[in-house]
Amino acid sequence: MTDRYQHGSVAANLETVRKRIRDAALRSGRAADTVRLVLVTKTVAAERVREAIAAGQEILGENKVQEGRRKAEALAGEPVRWSMIGHLQSNKVKDVLRFADEVQSLDRLSLATALEKRLQHLGRGLDVLVQVNTSNEASKYGLAEGEVAQFLRELTAFDSLRPRGFMTLARFTADTDEVRRCFRLLRSIRDRALQEAPQGDALAELSMGMSGDFETAIEEGATVVRVGQAVFGARPLPDSYYWPGAVKKEAAC
Repeated sequence: MTDRYQHGSVAANLETVRKRIRDAALRSGRAADTVRLVLVTKTVAAERVREAIAAGQEILGENKVQEGRRKAEALAGEPVRWSMIGHLQSNKVKDVLRFADEVQSLDRLSLATALEKRLQHLGRGLDVLVQVNTSNEASKYGLAEGEVAQFLRELTAFDSLRPRGFMTLARFTADTDEVRRCFRLLRSIRDRALQEAPQGDALAELSMGMSGDFETAIEEGATVVRVGQAVFGARPLPDSYYWPGAVKKEAAC
C-alpha cells in the first residue's frame, strides 16, 4: 500500500493522508479535526522531516529514544511536539524526557515509577497513553484487557503522569476483520474506563491505526493515528526492528 506514496513529494503525500483522514472521520460521523495525526519519522532524515514541518505538520513520533533525541536536536527551534510511540525502557526515561511531550507506550508500573521520579525532579508533567495488547500476541508489549482497570487505579499515585487514553497495535495481518476486532476492543476498554476509572473523562484518546489501516482505525473510533510510510515511503529496515515479533507488512506505521 505504501508504494503508491514513495515517489511523490513529502508535502503532497502528507496532504493525501490528511484528506484520507478527513474523509474517514466524516464517514464515521465525526468532524475531521477530531483525529490527530502523529507523523512517524523513524529512519527519516531530519531534512525530509523539515519538509513535512514546512507543510504544517506539528506532531512527530519516534520509536527509538536515541534516534528521537538526535532528530529533535537537529530540528530544535521548529514548531513541533514529539511523541514517544515505541517500547520504552526505564533506563531511557531521562533521555526520552529531553524531547518528548507525550509517551504513548506506558505499559507497566516500573516505567510509571521511573517517569514519575524524573518528572518530579524536572518539575513538570507528562501526557501518557496506556498501551494495551489487543491482539493477545506474546511478541507484543502492552497490558492484557483484564489488567487495565487495576493499572489505572494504581496510576492515581503518580502526580506527574496525566493518563489521556489508550494505544494499541492491531495484529499484523491482512484479515481486516481481525484488525477491526483489535480496534473495537480498545474502544470498548476506553468506553468502560470513561465510566469506571478514577481518571474518568480524561481518558478519551484512542491511538490506533498506521499507514496500512488508519482509515479502518478512524472508522472504529481512533482519535490519534500514527502514520509514516504513507508520507515518507518504505523504510530500509524491517518493522521487526521497531516492533519486536512483528512481520513486515502494509499495516506498518
